[in-house]
Amino acid sequence: MTAVPSLIPSDERTRLDRWRDSLLADPRRTRVWRWLAPALITLFAFVLRLVNVGDPHALVFDETYYVKDSWSQWLLGFPSEWPGGADERFVAGDTDFFTGVGSYVVHPPLGRFFIGAGMALFGADSATGWRIAAVVFGTGIVLLVYLFAKTLTGSLVFASVASGLMAIDGLGIVLSRVALLDVFLTFFIVLALWFVALDRRAALSRWAARAPGETTWGPVFWNRPWLLAAGAAAGAATAVKWSGLYVIAGIGVYVVIADALARRRAGIAQWPMDAARQGLASFVLLVPVAVVVYLASWAGWLFTDGGYDRHVLDASPATGFWSWVPLPLQNLWAYHQSMYAFHVGLSTPHSYASPAWQWPLMIRPTSMYWHQDDFGVNGCQLPSGCTEAVSSIDNPLLWWAGIAASVYLLVRFVVLRDGRHGLVLLGLAATYVPWLLYPERTIFQFYTVAMVPFLVLALTFALRDLARGPRSMTRAAGQAWVVVFLAVCVLLSAFWYPVWTGLPVPYEFWRLHNWLPTWI
Repeated sequence: MTAVPSLIPSDERTRLDRWRDSLLADPRRTRVWRWLAPALITLFAFVLRLVNVGDPHALVFDETYYVKDSWSQWLLGFPSEWPGGADERFVAGDTDFFTGVGSYVVHPPLGRFFIGAGMALFGADSATGWRIAAVVFGTGIVLLVYLFAKTLTGSLVFASVASGLMAIDGLGIVLSRVALLDVFLTFFIVLALWFVALDRRAALSRWAARAPGETTWGPVFWNRPWLLAAGAAAGAATAVKWSGLYVIAGIGVYVVIADALARRRAGIAQWPMDAARQGLASFVLLVPVAVVVYLASWAGWLFTDGGYDRHVLDASPATGFWSWVPLPLQNLWAYHQSMYAFHVGLSTPHSYASPAWQWPLMIRPTSMYWHQDDFGVNGCQLPSGCTEAVSSIDNPLLWWAGIAASVYLLVRFVVLRDGRHGLVLLGLAATYVPWLLYPERTIFQFYTVAMVPFLVLALTFALRDLARGPRSMTRAAGQAWVVVFLAVCVLLSAFWYPVWTGLPVPYEFWRLHNWLPTWI
């Protein structure tokens, strides 16, 4: 897993090293593998996420909200209320009986737009139509992890391992097969951080091309298209769920610190103030485009009249300083105040609620769906009966090893100050730490799907160090341990796949997957 095999002494090169070097020795073969590796991994991930995605034909977990809201929003421009008994009628194929009265929803519209688009293409009466957008975006996350890892390290092997782990990750598979919002949020978070990695690479090239020598002030860089793109992607993440705001803030902090360190290394005498100057420019590049993308996601609500609270302030608009704000935006702000109050005050008891401090231990995963049929019922051919489950229990080895690797990466970052490690840790911090601020709020383990891409990157960094042969073992032994670890991860994912995807299995087989009593 080393990107520079020529630096390995010949007497330390292992069989894997020689195999890899022979595979990539021909430049034409290398070019083929640069395309073939991500294509094969992405196709494999797509198959895992697509097969039998329309089963169960039922609104599982919070699909009861997002599917119907997405469909009415697609048709009306805003989510509509539905009459009583809506779930049964909708599942039966009656999909257009919404009332037309704006419904109170507490998340922005973008994720529902994607779900609605899938339903428009494949049919609102089809469970495949409900979930196909999640399949596409969940598969896209795997490809983004490859591109992100390749940008960070330049290593085809490193990128293949990271994206391969993402492809078989249980939580990634489950959230790519249900019509919830979190897979769209994760896609745009990873996209934003990949753009930041591209901006970092461009910045390193700019400073490397600059003539050495101490100066008082350095240049202010405005030509940073990747930072602009990162702002747009982070704005899209926020337009799915507000937790994307933490990603915008994290990117801002990372960019300012990275710019400051680059200026200090370049010999800029006034590097702290110089970084502040660049920070203002970076803010202009990052934040306004995020705001524009976020507001654009509300176009359906803004340009129609039936949305919830669409005219709540019409009779009493703002006066004084804020009177210049267009009335639709004033109404949107009032709606956002109501949404914020809901989110910070949400403390409804739920049997699968899991506070953020439990997430690293995976104490209480979320059961999305559970159903049991006796032999001969609904086509069940198992003598002991058929159990169907969709459980967001992650691959335990991958998850817990990823948590350990993130701690390892933090220590390595403190020691080495490697910006690549810092960017992965930024992704983890932005998707986990803010949830610790709400210990009383009703939240769930499956929110950690946004953490998984960064956990597999941290894990791949740790595996690469192990494969290089730490002091306590030879290079060959380190690589052997990596191969064994990856093989066990694959086997465990194969073992868990039936209970991630609702396949009919014996009840005893389902029970074998509940390693902790809190997983039931």
